[in-house]
Amino acid sequence: MKKETYIRRRAQLKRDMGSGLLLFLGNDEAAMNYADNTYRFRQDSTFFYFFGLDYAGLAAVIDIDEDREIIFGNELTIDDIVWTGTQPSLREMAATVGISDVRPISELATVVSRKPVHFLPPYRGDHRVWLWELTGVEPAAQPSKASVPFVKAIVSQRNYKTDEEIRLIEESVDLSTEMHLAAYRTVRPGIHESEVAAAVEEVACRPGGALAFPTIATVQGQVLHNHGFIHDLKDGDIFLLDAGAETRSHYAGDLSSSMPVGERFTDRQAEVYNIHLRSFWAAVDKLQPGRPFREAHIAAATEIARGMKELGLMKGDPAEAAEAGAYALFFPCGLGHMVGLDVHDMENLGEQYVGYAEGTVKSTQFGFKSLRLARPLEPGFVFTVEPGIYFIPELMDKWEAEGQFRDFICYDKLKPWRDFTGLRNELNYVMTPTGARLLGTIKKPMTIEEVYAAKGQ
Repeated sequence: MKKETYIRRRAQLKRDMGSGLLLFLGNDEAAMNYADNTYRFRQDSTFFYFFGLDYAGLAAVIDIDEDREIIFGNELTIDDIVWTGTQPSLREMAATVGISDVRPISELATVVSRKPVHFLPPYRGDHRVWLWELTGVEPAAQPSKASVPFVKAIVSQRNYKTDEEIRLIEESVDLSTEMHLAAYRTVRPGIHESEVAAAVEEVACRPGGALAFPTIATVQGQVLHNHGFIHDLKDGDIFLLDAGAETRSHYAGDLSSSMPVGERFTDRQAEVYNIHLRSFWAAVDKLQPGRPFREAHIAAATEIARGMKELGLMKGDPAEAAEAGAYALFFPCGLGHMVGLDVHDMENLGEQYVGYAEGTVKSTQFGFKSLRLARPLEPGFVFTVEPGIYFIPELMDKWEAEGQFRDFICYDKLKPWRDFTGLRNELNYVMTPTGARLLGTIKKPMTIEEVYAAKGQ
């Protein structure tokens, strides 16, 4: 990004907030199993969005009333340089994003103590301690004491992606698609889940990118977030991949794919896969500016309920089953979420601010409570569409024991389906003034014929 981009973002934030002292805590190195063996460093996304510096140990403040923007951090010592090599000075780096006031990190507490401070809800333990030291607000109280106006002002900028951001996201989507194409070529009977994960992750890392989130690569797709890589692949299995890359820009892509381990889906698998595709395109048909994303979720849920009725697993009116929540036995997650610098964009700031319109209450009902995005879609929003169909034996047993939705669910017909596992596909879209546009210049397989072609069958 150019220096002017960061200057413009901070200026907009100051106009939206009006007054006050805004505190931004950058991320520091995080120890994995001892102090000098750290996880891969990833800058806090909000800090990066406004200040653009991808270095550990920084903080910043914007004092709107005194019209000051300050970056705090320590210059490298000779001990640091021995290990890292010579780096640009902090002052030089700050100048590249339009900041001239640079101070040692030790001065942050003095600046923050002079007046009330707006801070964001912390998501890291070291930030909770740091906030406690800076503000006196104990960690347990910090979520409720975080500045809601500050959160809303940030969301109102980051939710609306500029053309430059959309271009960067599209680069990450293309790299993510290459990851999935590698999986189609790799998946076959007799190998291990970890072998597919390795092939996929190598694609992200080769050009200097990284994973946008931990890879899901499994033949147990009914476990929605299955990161274990502990199973062997067998003919007759369905392989589910949920993987995405972030490029050096840190903007993310997020895709999912489902494929047969052998040459072909079984007849039963193909039938469910095609029901899933119907649900996917039913959701896409509802993507219009001004239309709530919840309607797309309901459209997908209705089509899944209709498909389950065709299989003899549900009964009654599919639309009523969707609105009631009975669909969630087979589709317990939300249809999609915002994407940007975070794969679940700004989730640390609160889904109710990012994905829900002002005054809208997020449901607590199973299924609907996992819908991260429900608000009317607006130009500039970047989001995923990812319906799935899952057969989760533990959920089936629980609902049947509780007698849930007996007017819609044929519990006596579920037993033969307990070992089906699950499947999903996922694509990324941007809303434009005229409708949703699929992101990515490389096509990800979706139809069964495209899946077979990608596998080389």
